Amino acid sequence: MSRRYDSRTTMFSPEGRLYQVEYAMEAVGHAGTCMGILAKDGIVICAEKKNQHKLLDINPATAEKIFQVDDHVAVGIAGITADANALIEQLRLFAQQYKVMYNEAMPIEQLVRRLADSKQWYTMHGGQRPYGVSILYAGWDKHLGFQLYLGDPSGNYGGWKASCIGSNSQSALSMLEQDYKEDCDTDEALNLAMTILSKTLDTQTLNSEKIEVSLVQKINGKVQYKVMKAADVDRYCAKAEAAKKKKAEEEEKKRKEKAAASSSKK
Repeated sequence: MSRRYDSRTTMFSPEGRLYQVEYAMEAVGHAGTCMGILAKDGIVICAEKKNQHKLLDINPATAEKIFQVDDHVAVGIAGITADANALIEQLRLFAQQYKVMYNEAMPIEQLVRRLADSKQWYTMHGGQRPYGVSILYAGWDKHLGFQLYLGDPSGNYGGWKASCIGSNSQSALSMLEQDYKEDCDTDEALNLAMTILSKTLDTQTLNSEKIEVSLVQKINGKVQYKVMKAADVDRYCAKAEAAKKKKAEEEEKKRKEKAAASSSKK
């Protein structure tokens, strides 16, 4: 029965669902993980590198899943990269048009809402399909300071203190709910992000070959976007791996002590 509805972007199923939008969100769910954490002095964006071929000639100064839109805003993506490239071009155009017209940086939420309207348009016109990408927006403006937003393929968006998209996002979100502190700085946010990624990513050891990290910070009164160097990423990864190993050893020790205590009672 459902097959009669899922080829039409604009047709609701009897349950009131748009299957094409759900399929787009499913594509995001199978993509690499991307996490954003809002700190009091900046925003951390971490993204998982997928299918890195050793023959690829990659510019170390740029990130694969994180893009700078304007001086004051950057985005992290999860989903179909080609779709993301088209949307990022739109974002850059919107930001520059606003700057030319008003001679100041575009407010972050206004930029997010402008692209959300564009994405929503594709859920209500025949012969089109929704963009298969979710976007984390990280930026600063004079109205609300540092802000983190999440926009999904349906055109829906919302502000977050910390969020995660892509594969393993649900387990990462549950950890963020437990461990996130509102007064954390970027260093603490980085440690938290690495700790969560070390537990959720399908990898033996976490290092700069598996993830990329970018920061949006305000330094000397100016907003700056920076791609973290591989050596710095490896340093935070090693710290998270050491903490993970130590915790595992402590849990194993407690388990043995509990087993020994129960056997002595018998």
